[in-house]
Amino acid sequence: MRPVPSTPLVGPFADRLLTRDFPGLLADRRAAAVAFTIRRVDGLPSVMRLGVLAVASVVRALGAVAGHDRVLAFLVRTPLPLLGEYVRLVRSLGYAYVFETWPDTRADGSDASVASDGPDGSGGTGTAGETDRVGAA
Repeated sequence: MRPVPSTPLVGPFADRLLTRDFPGLLADRRAAAVAFTIRRVDGLPSVMRLGVLAVASVVRALGAVAGHDRVLAFLVRTPLPLLGEYVRLVRSLGYAYVFETWPDTRADGSDASVASDGPDGSGGTGTAGETDRVGAA
């Protein structure tokens, strides 16, 4: 008997969770982290995988009834047994992949190696002429 793939159950939840936790993470990086999470869930021992897929099915059904974003918001802030552990499992797999693969990732998911615009849009961090004052001192 072929095992049931976790992609339709775990994938959308992992994508929503990582989008919520890492709003600055690029879509291709998020997709890679979701794919990693799915591979790891698919690689779990059979009994544990069955339990994870059972919880994922309940979460998916609740999301279909109450709305996926509402269910995610509830699960993230509520430490319910099994359901809270499912969130922690998916989150820890996603975080591990993101920070191991791209160690320069900021807490919001954005890439720290990419220069961001300052408040004035110039790419700097402060007011105009700040470097001149510091250099003159």
